[in-house]
Amino acid sequence: MSESNPIREAIQQAIDEHDVILFMKGTPEQPACGFSARTVGALQAVGHPFAAVDVLPDPRIRQELSAISEWPTIPQLFVRGELVGGCDIVSEMYESGELAQTLGVEPPEDAPAVEPEAAPRPMGIENRLG
Repeated sequence: MSESNPIREAIQQAIDEHDVILFMKGTPEQPACGFSARTVGALQAVGHPFAAVDVLPDPRIRQELSAISEWPTIPQLFVRGELVGGCDIVSEMYESGELAQTLGVEPPEDAPAVEPEAAPRPMGIENRLG
């Protein structure tokens, strides 16, 4: 008898229901790591709408996602139910125009490079106690 796994089922349902979905740290408005920020930047530059899931609130989300995708790192981009990849792959696809092609949109003219330096840095704690 197989056990029900509600988190894995919810992740799979989200992948199935959204043409483009990004599992990331944070939200598109407030990415919580540079890799997620770069990936969001590439998707936003292409201009195709996407759903996003923050994996930080519950560590089981990341664990079950990696079990489904067999991909260990975050972010993870899925297009039409298939894993495209993480930050490096999405950035390379963006710069080559392949991301726009995969999403079925026209590539942006004069697409800016998505560089790690261009991504906002995650917020840190500043010690002002001196």
